[in-house]
Amino acid sequence: MNIPTLVGSLGVGNLGHLFVIIAFVSAIVASLSYFFAAQMQKNEPNNQTQLKIDSWKRFARVFFYIHGIAVMGTVFCLFYIIYHHQYQFYYVWNHSANSLPIHYMVSAFWEGQEGSFLLWIFWHVILGVILIRVNKFWEAPMMSVFALVQAFLMSMILGVVIFGSKLGSNPFITLWDAGIVPDSSMVPKDGTGLNPLLQNYWMVIHPPTLFLGFALTLVPFAYVIAGLWQGKYQDWVRPALPWASVGGAILGVGILMGGYWAYETLNFGGYWNWDPVENAVYVPWLILIASLHTMIAFKRSNIALKASIILNIATFVLILYSTFLTRSGILGNASVHSFTDLGLSGQLLIYLLTFAILSIILAARHWRHIPTTQEELKTYSKEFWIFIGALTLCLAGFQVIISTSLPVFNKIAEAFGFTSNLAPPEPDHYNKFQIWGGVLVAIFSGIGQFLWWQKPDRAKIKNDLLVSLTITFLFASLFIIIARSTGVGLVMEPSATVRAKESIFAKLVSGQSLRFYTYLLLFTAGTFSIVSNITVLGRLLKARSYKLSGGAIAHIGIAMMLIGMLFSAGYSNTLTKNLTGKLRTKKNDKASQDFNKNHVTLYLNQPTPIKGYQVTYKGNYADVKGFPEYVKQTNLFPIDVDKALARENLSYKGKLFFEEGDTVSIHPQNVYYRLDYRDEKGKMFTMYPKVQFSSAENAAASPDIHRELDRDLYTYLSNIYPDPFKGRDWKPLKKMKAKVKDTLYINDYIAVFDGTTEMNTKELAPFRKVKKDHSVPDVGIKTILSVLDKDKKTYSVAPLYVIAGKQINNPSDVVEELGLEVAIQKINPQTSEFTFGIRNSDSSNAQSTLPVTLNAKVKDTLSFNNYEIVFDKVVNLSPKEIKQLTGAKGIKANITVLGKGFKPYKMSPSYIMVGGKVGKMQDVSSELGIRMFIDKIDAETGEFTFGINTTDRKDHVVMKTMAKPLINVLWLGTFVLVFGFGIATRRRYVEFKKMRDKGIE
Repeated sequence: MNIPTLVGSLGVGNLGHLFVIIAFVSAIVASLSYFFAAQMQKNEPNNQTQLKIDSWKRFARVFFYIHGIAVMGTVFCLFYIIYHHQYQFYYVWNHSANSLPIHYMVSAFWEGQEGSFLLWIFWHVILGVILIRVNKFWEAPMMSVFALVQAFLMSMILGVVIFGSKLGSNPFITLWDAGIVPDSSMVPKDGTGLNPLLQNYWMVIHPPTLFLGFALTLVPFAYVIAGLWQGKYQDWVRPALPWASVGGAILGVGILMGGYWAYETLNFGGYWNWDPVENAVYVPWLILIASLHTMIAFKRSNIALKASIILNIATFVLILYSTFLTRSGILGNASVHSFTDLGLSGQLLIYLLTFAILSIILAARHWRHIPTTQEELKTYSKEFWIFIGALTLCLAGFQVIISTSLPVFNKIAEAFGFTSNLAPPEPDHYNKFQIWGGVLVAIFSGIGQFLWWQKPDRAKIKNDLLVSLTITFLFASLFIIIARSTGVGLVMEPSATVRAKESIFAKLVSGQSLRFYTYLLLFTAGTFSIVSNITVLGRLLKARSYKLSGGAIAHIGIAMMLIGMLFSAGYSNTLTKNLTGKLRTKKNDKASQDFNKNHVTLYLNQPTPIKGYQVTYKGNYADVKGFPEYVKQTNLFPIDVDKALARENLSYKGKLFFEEGDTVSIHPQNVYYRLDYRDEKGKMFTMYPKVQFSSAENAAASPDIHRELDRDLYTYLSNIYPDPFKGRDWKPLKKMKAKVKDTLYINDYIAVFDGTTEMNTKELAPFRKVKKDHSVPDVGIKTILSVLDKDKKTYSVAPLYVIAGKQINNPSDVVEELGLEVAIQKINPQTSEFTFGIRNSDSSNAQSTLPVTLNAKVKDTLSFNNYEIVFDKVVNLSPKEIKQLTGAKGIKANITVLGKGFKPYKMSPSYIMVGGKVGKMQDVSSELGIRMFIDKIDAETGEFTFGINTTDRKDHVVMKTMAKPLINVLWLGTFVLVFGFGIATRRRYVEFKKMRDKGIE
């Protein structure tokens, strides 16, 4: 990087840091100014006092707008240096890379702590500006709280030293200031890149949605604080209610987006794993939904006001607690989501305790002044069931947060000199408690809706409940009967031939486990909730009360989600049972037992039966930018980290996208493994589970999902061979000489040297691309050999031998099926004898050694291990192709290897000459486990020397496939829930707006 560019980019960084400082200071000034205005507003102000209040509010408003502009400037500067690959900045170098498309640069923006804090701050600015405009009455006390929160958050990215202590982590720090490089002269040309697991479209939209949900929890909290502060103990509820509603919807959607990302990206087999960070966000959402219900109950009958105050405060404090858990490093390795500690744990704790303590003090001071009702709640009252439902949500949240906080308890014990090693509980610990919460929520949501929308007539209520229960039990019974009698349809078993004894509901009625009865109860409760809420919804729609339907629709969505979760998680069915008896690991822990029992090995091009299907592993594929399908890696020739040449025309549905020899862009970090499925009726589909590589040591497997109407098939890889970085475990190289039509013996195979083929322009395009000069090559040939295994199955290899000036290039060819590599090492022009280098691989020897050298003339037969290799022929490059190609010339040796059952496999190692240099392009037969290249060519004798490697380890993947029944009910329920929230939010906002415009609020 030149000096002017460096100075210019550092200027952007310095400007960004200046914006951070301005935003921090202006937030403090705005908070204090709003505080003075709110203090004067507490009592009924006279005209003179009102003028002062208005003056302070104008002053505060100006500084909040300055704060907002500074925040936007910070966002712009940070994204600017990411977009322009300014790797002198630590944040850019640590989270971005040259190969990232712009949408993943957006993900890189908030991958780190500083960027995600900035995202949170950004949403607060947007919400603050909206609140200033829509609710003038509450502006001063609310915005004082808002601006104070902003000041705390800005301090997290301030990055300045005050009294010897560092305050915050500066996102604009340089590499040399961070100690990564010694000075500005050593700025890297590329970054370390975005975590491959985060290179997913959900990671572009999930964090902004989640942090908007975080930001929205501040609004009801600020209303509560403002109400207590101003002595308006009841007035805050109406304006806060629509914000609580939209906050519940968006935070819930953000959580579910994270679950769907995990479902598509991680390989634990689901969408929720009770990770501590997941839990720490899930609990505030539960409490927020509980507060929403108590606020609705208060609006209806003036009860549950104190509960609403407590729950709204608890929601925001729990958001701060989740931030502390995620960012302080206290979780250690207990969570895959937590950030590394940037030294902010002290600041985060102060942030948490400040708002928790101030809220408690303020609530305690005003507690006795908060109005309460002395009326006792009756069992048949709507408020009773709402309160019970809210209590259920709180208890469910309490169980989760206590279990999640065990690492915190360990640290507290350690601080007091005690030793505590409480381990985070397993997912089953949460499941066995939360399932009962789901049962109760479903039941209460059904009963509560009947009570909410009609007069407290016991006879009418009993009749409605009886009808709903009757329909529920009839439907549930019919469901079980169908499941037991057919084993198909709603059972979602993977095979149409499954009998009743294998039906999932047979387990329910057989008494095998209490867990199955619990599942049946949850299914029945969910069905009851759907039936009850549909009944209420029908009455509302009949009365044309569309705006009142939000609650019923949202409850239907929740019930659908519970049923979808029950089936997709509780009855997830593994199709890949290992029936071979072979253990892939001797460890005896739970994960190893699952690996041995529920995974199968697929060898390349060998169909393997699993439950209901036959699966064939078809090879490794790459993602080519601008092409709608994945492309087999053997059809691409890599010329750079993210560039390759097409070895054949790339067409899709008759449309040509790239011609042979075209340069294409690829995503090098992703390798896709093609699996072809065929069911018992002959229906076929293809899945592409992938492995993402950020480095040779860091690989992550991601599943592929085949979606059907009634279920998903979920497949991921747990092991692969060969490793894309380490390659195959080749046996020592063997060299074999052969002439055209000679036979070579390679392990159990017979290889026939069919002859050579002149490499055409497109085949030599890769060498033209990388050549350094424009010299014309002298000569190039391709030898064609046939390899026969012990079963006389034929495979073909075609190593090349190219001479340009004094340089020799002899690319090998490989029979991947045999693990056999053949190359022409030299050619004797006098005897027409070729010396072939032949090598294969061995699982016990991962180091490649020199190949075995064998001499052969055309039509000769060579023996190598258990193979016979026949030197079929030699083919020269055509003069026309030589003229079309500048600086490259070569031949391919065409070799046929006979595999099992005399199945022929073709191999074509190449021999290339480029600008006086020689290259030996190997060919690999993955199915045979053979790698072959032309080591040299004897021009006088016509003899080729092939280098051959073989391996006993065939290309394979170890994979697991699961059926996820009724998972679409879960996703559909999510949309129904959000739709219901939307209707309810609009209604609450319209109500507030009417009251505000009347001057009441």
